[in-house]
Amino acid sequence: MNAHSKLNPSAPAARSAEARVAGYDWQKLSEELSGFGCAVMEKLLSPEECREIAGLYPQEERFRSHIHMARHGFGKGEYRYFKYPLPDLLGGLRTALYPRLAEVANDWNGRMGIDQRYPADHADFLKQCHDAGQTRPTPLLLQYVPGDFNCLHQDLYGDLAFPLQVAILLSEPGRDFTGGEFVLTEQRPRMQSRAEVVPLRQGDAVAFAVHNCPVQGSKGNYRVNLRHGVSRLRSGMRHTVGIIFHDAK
Repeated sequence: MNAHSKLNPSAPAARSAEARVAGYDWQKLSEELSGFGCAVMEKLLSPEECREIAGLYPQEERFRSHIHMARHGFGKGEYRYFKYPLPDLLGGLRTALYPRLAEVANDWNGRMGIDQRYPADHADFLKQCHDAGQTRPTPLLLQYVPGDFNCLHQDLYGDLAFPLQVAILLSEPGRDFTGGEFVLTEQRPRMQSRAEVVPLRQGDAVAFAVHNCPVQGSKGNYRVNLRHGVSRLRSGMRHTVGIIFHDAK
């Protein structure tokens, strides 16, 4: 198996992911991303697919590392980074979501006066990551139990970072867990921070800004800083999968 095939999902998985991603109103999603820093894609995964991905968590051979948040001051809870090759479903979604989000990312960079532009194909962007020494996969599976939470943070793993990422809730609120809301905060210059709590159901995905996004002001666009996290889980168990488009050093 060559390096390229290790990074890419099977052809049927890629076609399936592209078909479901294409079914969303990307004009509306792009407007929500630019207006609020996040946008929800309802029912991206079926309940069966959610259970299948969550069920991978104990399978250590699927992952390259296991992180306990409390040891690093990240909060309380744990997560595991997948190794290559990614599960076909996740690899397919990563490939299919990227070009849609790259259009938003390139528009944002233009508005913020940032020269960098992202290629239309995810494989080309991953080559840029790998040429920069960022070769470790970043998609991850998170697990929370009562009392766990994730501090506000930004997922930057090297000099090259794609400005949007996606999280998919694999558990059903109210049935599998309570608490554990996804939270996004926005810090505008010389203003108080604004919090956005994003309601998600099982299988829903939220696309959101990793670091910065532009806001239209009276004198043109300016840059705001965003962080994301998860509030304290009150009962049950919560699984989430995160799709990050840049690889790590």
